Amino acid sequence: MTVIKETDFIDSIADALQFIACYHPKDFIQAMTAAYEREQSVAAKDAIAQILVNSRMCAENNRPICQDTGIVNVFVKVGMDVKWETTKSLDDMVNEGVRRAYLHPDNVLRASIVSDPIGQRKNTGDNTPAVIHTELVVGNQVDVLIAAKGGGSENKAKFTILNPSDNLVDWVLKTVPTMGAGWCPPGMLGIGIGGTAEKAMLMAKESLMHPIDIQELMDRGAETAAEKLRIELYEKVNQLGIGAQGLGGLTTVLDVKISDYPTHAASLPVAMIPNCAASRHIHFTLDGSGPAEFEPPSMDDWPDITWEAAENTRHVDLDNISADDIAEWQPGETLLLSGHLLTGRDAAHKKIADLLNNGQSLPDGLDFNNRFIYYVGPVDPVKGEIVGPAGPTTATRMDKFTDMMLEQTGLLGMIGKAERGDETVASIKQHHSVYLIAIGGAAYLVSKAIKSSRMVAFEELGMEAIREFYVENMPVTVAVDSEGHSVHKTGPSEWKINIADIPINTN
Repeated sequence: MTVIKETDFIDSIADALQFIACYHPKDFIQAMTAAYEREQSVAAKDAIAQILVNSRMCAENNRPICQDTGIVNVFVKVGMDVKWETTKSLDDMVNEGVRRAYLHPDNVLRASIVSDPIGQRKNTGDNTPAVIHTELVVGNQVDVLIAAKGGGSENKAKFTILNPSDNLVDWVLKTVPTMGAGWCPPGMLGIGIGGTAEKAMLMAKESLMHPIDIQELMDRGAETAAEKLRIELYEKVNQLGIGAQGLGGLTTVLDVKISDYPTHAASLPVAMIPNCAASRHIHFTLDGSGPAEFEPPSMDDWPDITWEAAENTRHVDLDNISADDIAEWQPGETLLLSGHLLTGRDAAHKKIADLLNNGQSLPDGLDFNNRFIYYVGPVDPVKGEIVGPAGPTTATRMDKFTDMMLEQTGLLGMIGKAERGDETVASIKQHHSVYLIAIGGAAYLVSKAIKSSRMVAFEELGMEAIREFYVENMPVTVAVDSEGHSVHKTGPSEWKINIADIPINTN
């Protein structure tokens, strides 16, 4: 009988979460490198380059790949011949490991979990509790799959129950474009087919923890219906032309994973969950000999590329800018921002809305007039950092507040991630505003442009508080110009046509 010690299990959970916060899996690096090498869209290739450079920087400096360090998902298979040396429950041990990982003083991870989710939404402060799935199996080991799922990809999960005669491929191809780009492509699609509603969703999530191996599958050829479907969906989803960050390009998904389970004759449950460019997961096994050990990838695993803005890139002084200036900016254009900008996410916008709706003034010192706001919730700084990783969050969550901000606060423009809704684009056009994007999956790279940070308002909101950043040469792309032209519409449309003549199956 194998004896698993409490300390070994907790240490393994904590170490695994610290590890996946900073290191991409080698298979992901290789797949993203291949996507970079074959990408023909300038904007998409630039985005992939930033993701790869960010990945290497995080590995070298032991800092999170993304500011969203995720809600922890754990799949634990416990051998029935295992004996535990502990006074804690399995869930308590997992959560203790999560707590230690997220509060590690040398690499603080962002606490993103709120309790009382339909009430006070109070941050738990240590990212607990995790979402834990436990299974008793034959054997004398403990097998663990652990991931930190970010909100951007998690929030794009889709589910349907098809009729058995319906075309599953058609549903996927119809549904993927509705996910937008807030899930930070290129990444993976996990699809669960069969069982019941909750079983399908669980299979979709677990499938995303398996290695990227679509190229190997295509090279040897499909042998099962699920493998045939993987190849078909991989090719057809990429042919949608959505591309990196939704900018239009050759690669939208690096792999498609499928798990299935017997189901009722009258139904076909289908769940689909994307995994983003900040893919974070790992597998380990405990056999009683001590805690799990995790070996970082070699620096040689990353491609020898750098990211630098082109010589003709427009430099923007945020402290001396007007509506006339932003009217010159073109959709898809890269800008380098310097000067002061404000930050703010959902909770801050809700506070602002409540104040204005009640006829109250904004807090002293909070002035949006002729300013830009960056939708970000940064990781706490360590080791002399100004801020920790500070990549953009999905901007559509702020859509409901945009008209108010542009009409009532004097806000000039916004910086976020992915597309904006049609009504928001219309509001941007009406107010001659502009929307810029930073690259999701390049949070640490972006943070290096931030030279100072100070608290401005709503400190009680933690990572959601409003801060003022001073930035130097922060790279962004014009996503919606002052005339309402959106690259998230034009880019995929253009590349859906271009890609028709370009083979996907390339090494």
